Amino acid sequence: MVGGRKGSLGALPMQRCSSLGTTAPQWVPDSQAPACMKCGSKFSFTKRRHHCRACGKVFCVVCCDLRFKLTHLGGKEGRVCVTCHSALMNRTLRKDQKKVWFADNLLPQSESRSANSSPVHRSVSHTERAELAQAEVSDLRAGDEVNGLSGSSTKPAPPKDLPPILTSTGVKGDYTLEEKRTESSLLEELERGLAEPLVFVLNANLLAVVKIVSYVNRRCWCVMSKGMHAVGQPEVVILLQCLPEEKRFPTDIFNHFIQIYWDAQTAGKLLNHLSHSLVSRGFLGNNEHAGFLYVRPTFQSLEGLPLPVPPFLFGLLMLRAEAPWAKTFPLRLMLRLGAEYRFYPCPLFSVRFREPLFGPVNNSIMRLLVDFRFYRYTLPTVPGLVVDLEARSTCIRIPKTRHPELLKALNKSNERVLALGACFNEQADSHLICVQTADGQYQTQAISIHSQPRRVTGSCFFVFSGALKPSSGYLAKSSIVEDGLMVQVTMETMAELRRSLRDMKDFTVTCGKLHPAERQEYVHIQWQDEEPRFNKGIISPIDGKSMESLTNIKTHQRLEYRANGKLIRWTEVFYLLKDQHPNGLNNHTSHNRLTERLARAFCLALCQSLCLLKEDGMTKLALRVMLDGQKMEFLAGSNGQRLPAPYQDSLNQSLTSVVQSNSQYQGLAVCQMELIFYILEDTS
Repeated sequence: MVGGRKGSLGALPMQRCSSLGTTAPQWVPDSQAPACMKCGSKFSFTKRRHHCRACGKVFCVVCCDLRFKLTHLGGKEGRVCVTCHSALMNRTLRKDQKKVWFADNLLPQSESRSANSSPVHRSVSHTERAELAQAEVSDLRAGDEVNGLSGSSTKPAPPKDLPPILTSTGVKGDYTLEEKRTESSLLEELERGLAEPLVFVLNANLLAVVKIVSYVNRRCWCVMSKGMHAVGQPEVVILLQCLPEEKRFPTDIFNHFIQIYWDAQTAGKLLNHLSHSLVSRGFLGNNEHAGFLYVRPTFQSLEGLPLPVPPFLFGLLMLRAEAPWAKTFPLRLMLRLGAEYRFYPCPLFSVRFREPLFGPVNNSIMRLLVDFRFYRYTLPTVPGLVVDLEARSTCIRIPKTRHPELLKALNKSNERVLALGACFNEQADSHLICVQTADGQYQTQAISIHSQPRRVTGSCFFVFSGALKPSSGYLAKSSIVEDGLMVQVTMETMAELRRSLRDMKDFTVTCGKLHPAERQEYVHIQWQDEEPRFNKGIISPIDGKSMESLTNIKTHQRLEYRANGKLIRWTEVFYLLKDQHPNGLNNHTSHNRLTERLARAFCLALCQSLCLLKEDGMTKLALRVMLDGQKMEFLAGSNGQRLPAPYQDSLNQSLTSVVQSNSQYQGLAVCQMELIFYILEDTS
C-alpha cells in the first residue's frame, strides 16, 4: 500500500480511490491491529475489531458502523468505515448528478426552472394531501360515512398569553370561560392554597389543570392534562419544583401538552412507560432542557396530588446530555434519577437548571449493543422480562405470553451473543444502577427501597456471550457489568440455550470451574404463567369492572363520525378473557373485521344523539361484546351505568344486524371484548 498520508490512521490512500468498493481490498491481519486505525482505541473483550469491506483496515464499531452497496460484493451492502463511506458517497453524487424532488414537488432553488421532466407523483394541494394522509391512517374504503381527522391540516400556533380559564357557574355540569385574567391575580389564588385547582382551556377538547402543591417537602407546580384519553394517549402529569420567587406560570408545559395531543391525534404517536418527548431549545428558560422521560408511578407516594383518571404518566425533565439514554436505554436514566434524588425507583418531580447525570457516551458496554450515532438499532426488550439477582443464584423470568416477542429478538441476534433489556422489577427490593464518574467511567451501584433489607436485586439487562473456550477450565462465568449481568458460556452451551428459548423450556447455566473447590453459582431461565400487572387502576365505563392485566390494543384507524358539532371516536379495545390474545384467536382477520364493523355500527346508532349524551356527561362510552359460537350479546354503558333504554334498543338493532348479515362471523371462537369510545367537540 502506497500513497497514504502519514499520521492519519484512517486516511484513505489516494491511489485506491478509483477502485474503492469495486475490487476486494487486502485485509489488515488482526495481529497487526492492536488498536482502531481511526480513533486509536485499543481493542479488548468488549471493544471488538471490525474490518472495513472497502479498504480492508481494522476499526472499532464506532468508526466502522456504516453500510454501503459495494460492487465487489455483487451489489450487496457491506460494513464500511466512516472515511470510506464519505468517499463513496461523494463519488456517487459526482457520478450521478441527479436532481432531487422534495415532498412538495419543487426542486431546490433555481433547478425547478431548468427541470425538463416532471415527477411521477402528481401535484397535490394542501386539502388533497390531508385527505390522502387521512386515507392512509384510517385505512377505510371509499363510500364509508366516516369523516377524517378532526381539526385543520396545520398544527395550531401556541398561545402567546395565558389560555382562558374554565370556571363552574355553581350548577352541576355548567361552566363558563374567563379570559383577560392577569397572571398575578391567578398566582395569588394558587398561593392562597385554594382547594380547587385552576383549569386552563388549551383547545376545545384538552384542558390543563394547575395547582401549587407541597410534595415530599418541595414546593412544586402540578400540571396535569385532561382530554388525552380521547386520542388514545395516557394523561400526563408534570411535577415541577418551583423556583425561588417565581412569578410566572410554566406555560411551556401547556404548549408541550398541545404538541403531545396533536401527535397522538394526527399521527398516532402515543407516549407510554419509558417513552420520551423532545422540546426545542429554551424550554422552561434553559437551552439544556431536552424534553421529558415518562414513567408510571410504582413505589412513590402520591399523597396530596390532584391526579387524573388512570392511565396516566409522570413526565421527568431531562437534559440534552441525557437524551441519548432516554432514546436507547431509558431504564438506566430512570434509575439514575432515583439514585440522585434518593427516591426508589425514581422521583416524580423535576428540577430545572440541574447538572446532567450523564456525559458523553464513552467506554460503556452499551456502545456494543446500541447505535448511539444514528439510533438505527437498540437493545431489544421483551415486555414483562425481569432479572432477579440473589446470593449465588440469578433468575431470568419470562412470561409465556411474550414468547413471540422473544423469538423475534432471538432471530435478530448474533449467534455468538444474546443481549436483551429487562423491565423494571417490581418484585425486587433493590435495583442495579449505573453511575458515570467525573472522568467518564461507569460504575455499578445499587438503589433500594428505604429502610428495607436487600434480598432480591433487579438488573437492567443481560448478555450471554459464547466467547468462553472449552479449554478455559470453566463451565461458565457470570459477572456484573454496569447495571446488567454478563454470562460467558461455551458455544455448545449457547446453542442449548437458544434451543430451550425457542422451545419455551426452562434452562439452567452452572457457573464456575469444571472441578469446583467452592460453591458454584447458577443462572436460571424460567418461563412464567403470569406476567407483571399492567393497566392498573383502569375500570370499565359500563359497570366498574377492573381491566387490570387485560390485553388492550389502541385503534390507529381513527374511526370517527360527526353530527351536530360533535364527533364520536373509537380509541381502543380490551380483550376480557385472560387467555384471550388478539394474535392467538383462531380467525384473527375475521375477528378484526367484526370488531371494526361493530364499532361502526355503534357510532352510527348514537350519531344523532351525541349532543344529548354529552350534555348528560356521558362522554366516555363502552360496548361490551360476548361472542359464543351462534350467540352474541351486547352491553353498553357510561359512568358506571348502562345506557338508558332508548339508546340500548337502537344499539341492539344496529349491532345484531351486523352479525346476521355476515354469516362468516358465525362459529367464531369464544371471545369477550370491550370497545371504548369518546364524544368530543368537532373542531374541524
